[in-house]
Amino acid sequence: MNKIPNRQIICDTLIEFGKIDKNILVLTSDSRGSASMSNFAKELPNQLIEVGIAEQNIVGIAAGLAAAGKKTFVASPACFLSMRGIEQVKVDVAYSQTNVKLIGISGGLSYGALGMSHHSLQDIAVMRAIPGIDIILPADRFETKHAIKALLNHKGPAYVRIGRNAVEDVYETEEYDFQIGKAVTLVEGNDLTIIATGEMVKVAIDSAAELKSVGISCRVINMHTIKPLDETVIIKAARETGKIITIEEHSIFGGLGSAVAEVVVENHPVPVKILGVPDEPAIPGKSQEVFAHYGLCCAHVKEIALQLLK
Repeated sequence: MNKIPNRQIICDTLIEFGKIDKNILVLTSDSRGSASMSNFAKELPNQLIEVGIAEQNIVGIAAGLAAAGKKTFVASPACFLSMRGIEQVKVDVAYSQTNVKLIGISGGLSYGALGMSHHSLQDIAVMRAIPGIDIILPADRFETKHAIKALLNHKGPAYVRIGRNAVEDVYETEEYDFQIGKAVTLVEGNDLTIIATGEMVKVAIDSAAELKSVGISCRVINMHTIKPLDETVIIKAARETGKIITIEEHSIFGGLGSAVAEVVVENHPVPVKILGVPDEPAIPGKSQEVFAHYGLCCAHVKEIALQLLK
């Protein structure tokens, strides 16, 4: 099974299409290395702009270039892009509806050992509350490529959040129907549903396999787009399975779990268990260690599922 960082796929895809379309520009904030954009700079030096460590400026510059007809992609650490640059995101990008694609790299707990200053666990909540910006968390290399290709022809703002490390494949092939705002049901099931996003999708699939071994039929939904949210698939899952678990590399407030719960409570109330990072500064450590500490792992998902089914 291949394990490739999603950031590498973003670079490769932008190089492929950047050679065809000279309006594609990448902006980095002293982050071309961490964003895996060094090859883009080498292949297309006139289409990469290094702004330096200035997140507010990079968003404003990208918006100005987009207003002049450029297709701008900002590749910057999610923790800083979504916090330091948020006013410019709100006004220059979302409110102004400029064609800026914000790539939040090393999101979630990717910078695990560096602690709270580098964890990005509030970005989805903040972005969700801003009108006019789409939010996408791809699960693997195939979905990442689909997302970037879709955004090349997608007018208007978007925030794409990816992790830092290599991830296992969720899909077996690139050949599947990816649509922004349309969730993917990866595993069918009738006893309960797990809805996941980003790198937690693989955890959800593995958890469903564990539950199947003890006779539980678990549906798995990959909610790669948090906004616009696929409300239809959520309501269908609530009606058909009766219980939902959400799992995300984010605070339990304001992210995927909150979005799902809002839909469920208004349309078909059923028990919803939100798995994420609780209301505390996340502990520092390697990503997998922190995941295990907060129960973002198969063993805990299985435990919660069994509790819900009692």
